[in-house]
Amino acid sequence: MTFDIDLPDLRVRPGSRVRLKSLDTDSTGSYESKDRAQKHLRQGIEELRRLQEMLYAQDQQALLLVFQAMDGAGKDSTIEHVMSGVNPQGCQVFSFKAPSSEEIDHDFLWRTAKCLPERGRIGIFNRSYYEETLVVRVHPEFLEKQRLPRELTTDRIWDHRFEDIRNWEKYLTRNGTVIRKFYLHVSKDEQKKRFHARLEEPEKNWKFQVGDVKERALWDDYQRAYEDMLGATSTAYAPWHVIPADHKWFARLAVADIIIDTLRSMKLHYPKVSKETRASLEAAKLSLESE
Repeated sequence: MTFDIDLPDLRVRPGSRVRLKSLDTDSTGSYESKDRAQKHLRQGIEELRRLQEMLYAQDQQALLLVFQAMDGAGKDSTIEHVMSGVNPQGCQVFSFKAPSSEEIDHDFLWRTAKCLPERGRIGIFNRSYYEETLVVRVHPEFLEKQRLPRELTTDRIWDHRFEDIRNWEKYLTRNGTVIRKFYLHVSKDEQKKRFHARLEEPEKNWKFQVGDVKERALWDDYQRAYEDMLGATSTAYAPWHVIPADHKWFARLAVADIIIDTLRSMKLHYPKVSKETRASLEAAKLSLESE
């Protein structure tokens, strides 16, 4: 079964000026039917399983997937659905919350660097080092807790962090880690609906945090921070994709499509067996058959 669908190009052009209000959160591309999208997603999950197996067997490259979004945009469920067919041995998922005291005592990339995927594996960051240019930017008091020298905490600190991230991602790319980044773009109205569902449905109560409402009050500040970050850190080697996320079924399909296209571009194949190894395999086969 092949997986070949036609979706719009959702990449952020390097150095572009991003205006999130101009990007439709409600888009479903050419998909008018949720059922059709879900059928294609099932096909995509099977294709992803096949490609991931080759990535694991080849053991030369790694794939890092970074997910960022406002609360309620569907990061968890997107990761759950898209990666549902992947062998757990070949996939690692890390969620990054508020940093610990030990993490604050290191550079801002330290805690995520420890969690990078090994060769042959897919690594998923559910939030990431980009939080240091988003929530820390929106909340200056968090930056103060990092106890950086005063001369380093000027207005230029965000440009410096963008530069550090670009350089770090280039370094990782040059060492065999392919990087793709997803911003799940949800509308403020849709976020409100999902928050209401978390409050009204008992089985979803656990998902709601009182702090989510406080952060929602800072929506415009976060949007500006995201716009700056997306434009400054989307590169040819580690592009950002802005995924319309008001319809979870479309967001999942779009993310799956991008991951599959990326894996296909990595020239994956199963390891070739040498003549000597093949001869030993034939001998083992004959030994088994002679029992």
